[in-house]
Amino acid sequence: MEKLLKPDDTLSNRISYYLIALLLLSLPYNLFYSHLLLTGLAVHTLIQIRKSDIKAVFTKANFALTAVFFITLFSIVYSTNKPQGFTELGRQVTILLIPLICCFNTLDLKKYRDNLLLIFSAGCVITIIYLFFHALYTVRYYHLPVRALASPAFTNHNFSEPLEMHATFFSMQIGIGLIYFIYRLILQKRRPIKITYWVCCAVLAVGIVQLSAKSVFVALMLAVNIAVPLFLLSKQVRKKFVMVAMSASLLVIAGIFATGAYKNRFVTDLRKDLSKSTGAELTDPRLARWGVALKVAAQSPVIGHGAGTEIALLQDPFFDHHFYRSYIAELNAHNQFISLFIKSGLTGVLVYLLALLFGFKTAVIKQDVMLLSFMLIITCVSFSENFLDVDKGIFFYGVFFSLLVFSAAGQATENQPEIKV
Repeated sequence: MEKLLKPDDTLSNRISYYLIALLLLSLPYNLFYSHLLLTGLAVHTLIQIRKSDIKAVFTKANFALTAVFFITLFSIVYSTNKPQGFTELGRQVTILLIPLICCFNTLDLKKYRDNLLLIFSAGCVITIIYLFFHALYTVRYYHLPVRALASPAFTNHNFSEPLEMHATFFSMQIGIGLIYFIYRLILQKRRPIKITYWVCCAVLAVGIVQLSAKSVFVALMLAVNIAVPLFLLSKQVRKKFVMVAMSASLLVIAGIFATGAYKNRFVTDLRKDLSKSTGAELTDPRLARWGVALKVAAQSPVIGHGAGTEIALLQDPFFDHHFYRSYIAELNAHNQFISLFIKSGLTGVLVYLLALLFGFKTAVIKQDVMLLSFMLIITCVSFSENFLDVDKGIFFYGVFFSLLVFSAAGQATENQPEIKV
């Protein structure tokens, strides 16, 4: 494996490598840095562009990668709230820009994929450690017991609050880092490095529980217990790994049930989200809101109401159904599929499903556990969040979908040569 800090390449490609690495490291932090680095990468690519190096642009892969952007662009045409529609489109320019950069830039992403994912994953470990130190500092400052870390005051959004980032969106990033370290752990043979990877996996796993994002947790359970053994392990060791992984998963789940704050977040809140509204609770169940949102979407089922219309269209129905918290906070549907149904109808939903299908198909054909894990994460989160309406979600989708698709070249397995540091 090429050295992390001194890639053996041309000056232009080394600059591209450093810019992408810094972009990945910036994702958990203030979006100013991500936007700045992406702009720098785009300008650098444009300056260095040569006609002979341009890869094909009009491909099935690029259509799948940019489909969400063009759904929004198309639905602005008939939107009744065009200013908000253009605001949404402006956020989603990232989804269009990154695949184009991958086509025009000469950096070989397949060659540097492991380097870039390792840098990103190590950055996630450092970020989780920072958050725990921040929490411990707060505990000490207010003379609280250490067990307070397992209380609502230090879990979910309160844990990620120092980053000013939604817990689910941060969990999506941590999930990619965790799967990557599991991948490296399986391929690594040297004991000292293997121990390091074990520690990194443990830190990220604890971070996932602390962030308590239910949709990402489900996706990771599927990835660890199904995708990893199927794609990375030979038949001889697959059964043993599955037994160990499932045992570890059951222990984590048992720990969640045994701890009040985690149980409330993973179990009680999930039960509330999937319950019908009683009209007497301070929170509005997601299932009830989905029902209201689906009725709004059904008013224009083929092409939807247009980009930028979702929140305004939901206001009156939320009020009429006594969802006052959703009304006051101007909440969206909190479901990416329903959101697309409202804004672009069944047409938009179908295009998005085809993009997801392309990602899953590519992952299976290439036996790529990282791409499959990414697809599981965004699919599960699509059921609980409008992550493609938020900058952090858009960056995660745009950066990793393009990086993993353009660098997919068949996945190493445990009976292949180990990864070198």
